Amino acid sequence: MTLTKSLTRLALATAGLLLIPLVAMQFTKEVVWTLSDFVIAGALLFGAGLTYVLVSRMGNNGSYRLGAGVAVAAGLLLIWGNLAVGFIGNEDNPANLLYGAVLAVAGVGALVARFRAPGLARAMFAAALTQFAVPLVAAYIWKPEINQGMLYVIALNTIFAGIWAASGWLFCRASRTGQA
Repeated sequence: MTLTKSLTRLALATAGLLLIPLVAMQFTKEVVWTLSDFVIAGALLFGAGLTYVLVSRMGNNGSYRLGAGVAVAAGLLLIWGNLAVGFIGNEDNPANLLYGAVLAVAGVGALVARFRAPGLARAMFAAALTQFAVPLVAAYIWKPEINQGMLYVIALNTIFAGIWAASGWLFCRASRTGQA
């Protein structure tokens, strides 16, 4: 498929997804989005899709493409979750800014690896370790009380670290085929 067709499909998919909250707003008071919410959501969805389209074209096997998709989905969910409700405390808690390190490790690692599967695997494993370390670093800096909320944060970060690690495993698998 050409890049133009991919971008057209991506734009249509983004618009279609944004119709969901727009329609929901017509039927319930529970969904209240502003224009800026739609702009940010559209930029995130289109940006994630564009990243996937461009990165997945660099590999020529299913494991590489799936690894790219899992990594992009992890990044999208990490950003979206932090903007919506925050992972540590609420969305205004400065500790949530530490999650930028996870995205930086994944992004810089991918660039350094020149999007080759073996290097991408290492970058995704490093992102997983960074994801797991964020609440520990936040706890060291801000010294919160240990409670059920802290356990929730650690569990959530463990799940996200597992998603990054799954992407790394898929890139390892892609590199073993010698095609990516």
